[in-house]
Amino acid sequence: MIHGTELGLLAALVGAMAVLAAGSGCAAAEPLRLHPQNPHYFLFRGKPAVLITSGEHYGAVLNLDFDYVRYLDEIQARGLNLTRTFSGVYREVPGSFGITGNTLAPLPNRYIGPWARSATPGYFDGGGKFDLAKWDEAYFARLKDFLAQASKRGIVVELVLFCPLYDDGLWKASPMNAANNVNGVGDLKKDEVHTLKNGRLLEFQIAAAKKLVAEASAFDNVYFEISNEPYFGGVTLEWQKKIADAIVEAEAGLPQKHLIAQNIANGSCKIADPNPAVSIFNFHYCSPPDAVAMNYGLARAIADDETGFKGSADVPYRPDAWDFIMAGGAVYSNLDYSFRRDNFDGTAEPKAPGGGGVNLRKQLAVLKAFIEGFDFVRMAPDNAVIKGGVPPKATARALVEPGKQYAIFLRGARQADLVIDLPAGSYKAEWVSTLTGAVEKAEKFDHAGGPKTLASPACPDEIALRIVR
Repeated sequence: MIHGTELGLLAALVGAMAVLAAGSGCAAAEPLRLHPQNPHYFLFRGKPAVLITSGEHYGAVLNLDFDYVRYLDEIQARGLNLTRTFSGVYREVPGSFGITGNTLAPLPNRYIGPWARSATPGYFDGGGKFDLAKWDEAYFARLKDFLAQASKRGIVVELVLFCPLYDDGLWKASPMNAANNVNGVGDLKKDEVHTLKNGRLLEFQIAAAKKLVAEASAFDNVYFEISNEPYFGGVTLEWQKKIADAIVEAEAGLPQKHLIAQNIANGSCKIADPNPAVSIFNFHYCSPPDAVAMNYGLARAIADDETGFKGSADVPYRPDAWDFIMAGGAVYSNLDYSFRRDNFDGTAEPKAPGGGGVNLRKQLAVLKAFIEGFDFVRMAPDNAVIKGGVPPKATARALVEPGKQYAIFLRGARQADLVIDLPAGSYKAEWVSTLTGAVEKAEKFDHAGGPKTLASPACPDEIALRIVR
């Protein structure tokens, strides 16, 4: 891991290495994009992709105490392929949201962001105030090293540019607060910061967005989210559009364009007027996954981008993930509180409003392997093929290419005799454990067409079914 004041000398070198990597397979020529045959999914390095992870609380780059190499090693070791990180424009403070070891809450003098420190003392928790007109080259070297380390491991990075100020304590710590910068901007209420009525602060925000995009442009494994949870803290749609426009402008003269994500809502809602620059629609705590069906007609990727507030056990996060992907979602990003400021391997007991841990990461890898076992870009959600046999209070979801391949997830039942509508043909059916990936029962059959009953083995409340012709 690279960090410290010496990073400023390495910034240019890291950028050059990123460009060279494009020819070596570390960073392919074409960034992550929507799949041209089915834009509900991705194409990454020549292969169809869904993005599934259980990652840290977004502070890997901005927190100098976080060893992101060890963290990325763990994500790779579990077969996952995504991490979400905040740009450093926003930070939290120890004690925020009751999270022990919060990676977004650096200790004093261990916070680094895009803006350089000045020689003027007086920042919130020590050190110089920020100069929003100057960049911290050590930060950008660290950011690019993080992207390069993720790239080597086949991990996509969602780089979140902005985040609302949830409370006055977070606004007190923000470099955009007039008390913390030398630029004479940010003498505002926290709910005015991410609006078009924030005075000259807007030009610094746009400049930061463009700088972050330009610095990350050499990498194929990155996409940009405009703002985390913009439905809090007064963030306006007009301001979000301004930042989306800045991303597009920053890449206008570049050979490759990166995807833009927009965080729409907690839970689910129907998107009425989608921004044409946005390719990924992010929802948080999206269970049940109604947002997918509501917005499937937009032909863009739908993401469950953050989880939590349901306890620390693996259930319900594991079955929520299966539900979301089987509903036609493209991204499941579990928020994993077993990664902490002092625990980079994800072995800590979560003490936060959510769960995580090694076992859950292994189980999410089972989901990723299951969906990747199909030619999933040819599939679409179609629960109508399930004609019966779903026990009371249980649910079943199906991804289908009719007559060829069926992925079905049964939740809330210990056994079921599912009735599936299948065209005539010869098939193989496998019941797969969502905990281990093991095939619990398999059968081959010739079918004359119409309803076919398939009896599941006994299961601990959930099981997956693979049917292929």
